[in-house]
Amino acid sequence: MKLSVSSILLALAFSSTSVLANTYSLSSTVIGSEFLSAFSFEAIADPTHGFVGAGRKSVRIKSNAAYTTHVAIFNVNHMPEGCGTWPAIWEVNEANWPGAGEIDIVEGVNNVTPNQSTLQLIQNSARAPVVLFPLVESHKQEGNVDPASRTTVGTDCNANDNGNAGCGVKSVDQASYGPAFNNAGGGWYALERTSSYIKVWFWERSATSVPSGVSGGASSINTANWGEPTAFFPNTDCNISSSFGSLNIIINLTFCGDWAGQSSVYASSGCPSTCNAYVAANPSAFTNAYFDFASLRIYE
Repeated sequence: MKLSVSSILLALAFSSTSVLANTYSLSSTVIGSEFLSAFSFEAIADPTHGFVGAGRKSVRIKSNAAYTTHVAIFNVNHMPEGCGTWPAIWEVNEANWPGAGEIDIVEGVNNVTPNQSTLQLIQNSARAPVVLFPLVESHKQEGNVDPASRTTVGTDCNANDNGNAGCGVKSVDQASYGPAFNNAGGGWYALERTSSYIKVWFWERSATSVPSGVSGGASSINTANWGEPTAFFPNTDCNISSSFGSLNIIINLTFCGDWAGQSSVYASSGCPSTCNAYVAANPSAFTNAYFDFASLRIYE
């Protein structure tokens, strides 16, 4: 999710990452009503200028805890869908953005698949230009499209450039986002953040490759057993520990706004009318615009 504020480049790497894996212990489990105590509602003006409040009611929650090195596993049954929707699961320090960086784990607009995982940060003028390398998977999984067709979205991670679009990688799995995700019964998203790399994984609900520790909510996990991630950002030419601070988890849904409501983006999605007009006039179109979390587990 973009908040709204030199040059940082992004390239592709095709090397193994298993040597970078770590073992973690379960520190927090959030299920059902526990979300109400683990997160706080944010009654704020939408920083992405979404058509909410005066437009259509929505929700934005922020974790009370903040994290540095950790693994977060989101077991999601359903995500918001519909023209005009812009759901996201991400990590940020709102008081220090983009100085503390931003990690978008799940994000997309207007039902357009697949999921996109993105980084945003700001280059410290005392540091050399940063080069980040997300890993493209070297194998096929669960009948998905060939990883060679993966799309790298944006090559500049600097939040001050290109309308703070950041640098992202689209999943190879069309069922990683939107109606296709919901029709497949949801799945698991996982983020691993260390001082030397950031990784994102996704497994469909029916995937045979999902690690047992992920699906079973194990008390400890070892990411070495998880296979290659959807997106991989190593510390090759940057200092991730100084580019990313202590971050809160944010789960939110906005409508239209700077991305979903951008006229060219909305039109290319095949959605009718204009974004604001459609959202305002069609309340019944948003009966499936909701998140359903089976659980959130944090490992540290």
